[in-house]
Amino acid sequence: MAQGLIHIYCGEGKGKTTAAIGLAVRAAGRGMKVLFTRFLKTEDSGELRILDQIPEIEVVHMERSFGFYRTLTEQEQVEVKAMYHTLWNRIERGMQRGQYRLLVMDELMAAYQYGIVDREAVVNFLKNKPKELEVVMTGRNPAQELMELADYISDIRKEKHPFDRNILAREGIEF
Repeated sequence: MAQGLIHIYCGEGKGKTTAAIGLAVRAAGRGMKVLFTRFLKTEDSGELRILDQIPEIEVVHMERSFGFYRTLTEQEQVEVKAMYHTLWNRIERGMQRGQYRLLVMDELMAAYQYGIVDREAVVNFLKNKPKELEVVMTGRNPAQELMELADYISDIRKEKHPFDRNILAREGIEF
């Protein structure tokens, strides 16, 4: 595989992260080194326990989970931006060293929309990524400029979801 491509898994439906995890596991199964990063997600999620056990997959764990960005205090928003600025720098350094073949940026779309990550840096990174690097981004409402750079866009639609009936996220299924 000489050319790495860019994937977006987006939409209102359940399964964006699950699809990204599936690709990470598939790549690891072929001996590819994977960097799995997450934006604005809780660290208490079942998939992390399994991904941490796969030697080819490096999961970046955040020091703190904050919850929904729009519900945070001004001080918490400052903390979130600083934490994810550090994460973005780590991503860029890791990719420059060329040690990874797949980069997953789970829920990057929300971080991009809220300006938690530098939008210009994200676009420049995607335009100038290492040739062999495969990139996966997930989240709702991807920006037009990101969609234009993507080679794959999978829109996962919600037809029906238990949350609509006030059934909350269930351990082992949604987290």
